[in-house]
Amino acid sequence: MTSPVQAVRTALGWMTVLPVGSGSDETPDRTLGGAVMAALPAVGVVLGAAATAIALGLGHTDLPVALTGVLVVVACALLTRGMHLDGLADTADGLGCYGPPERVAEVMRSGTVGPFGVATLVLTLGVQATGFAGLSAGSRWYDLAFAIALGRVGAVIGTRTALKPAHPDGFGALVAGTQRVSIAVWLVICAVAVVPMGLDGTGVDAVDVAALVRGWLVVAVVAAFAWQFTRHCARRMGGITGDVLGATVELCVAIAVVGLLL
Repeated sequence: MTSPVQAVRTALGWMTVLPVGSGSDETPDRTLGGAVMAALPAVGVVLGAAATAIALGLGHTDLPVALTGVLVVVACALLTRGMHLDGLADTADGLGCYGPPERVAEVMRSGTVGPFGVATLVLTLGVQATGFAGLSAGSRWYDLAFAIALGRVGAVIGTRTALKPAHPDGFGALVAGTQRVSIAVWLVICAVAVVPMGLDGTGVDAVDVAALVRGWLVVAVVAAFAWQFTRHCARRMGGITGDVLGATVELCVAIAVVGLLL
């Protein structure tokens, strides 16, 4: 059995460029894959903290705030080796081909990016960059980190037991269908994590109810989107793949920043 500490360390090793090692001597299998997915939002917390630190640092320069948003997106891509962006592009191309699961798999594994993939990447990253810029302009550093972490919860939802892997190999085969209790746990944690958004810093008696409601709605919308999007992808592709999970992360982050800015 993989310990929580090992799971987080392995997740950081798999999902980021941070030099933490694998955290486990276990051969990758579905047990380890499930542990890594259950720990994925913790990776989002680390990435969110790093992105926030970068945005905060850039806020003390003369750079336009729009450029700050773009640089935060670049930093996130570098820290994650761009793997989620690759998944987003491949998933968009696969869904755009309007073919049977076999044709979708062929398009997604082709190694090239088509028009659907390019358009989806540009639009999603544009939304993220603009959203990060807006949060930075308002000094909403906690919200920025929260959005990045929340996006990873979307991927955990995508690996629920009801959805099986599309292929017998690859990352999807390691993690698809492995999560149940962790989904509820992380959603509760996210709901609790919204509470600081409703405090204005003058004391616990001064609560911004509107900010709390907005935060909880964002969590609910992201969860609902992740559920429906991965369900749709599983139907079109015959199951869940690693690319779909990467796409879910990026799309959920984009939805989160928009929701927090409304």
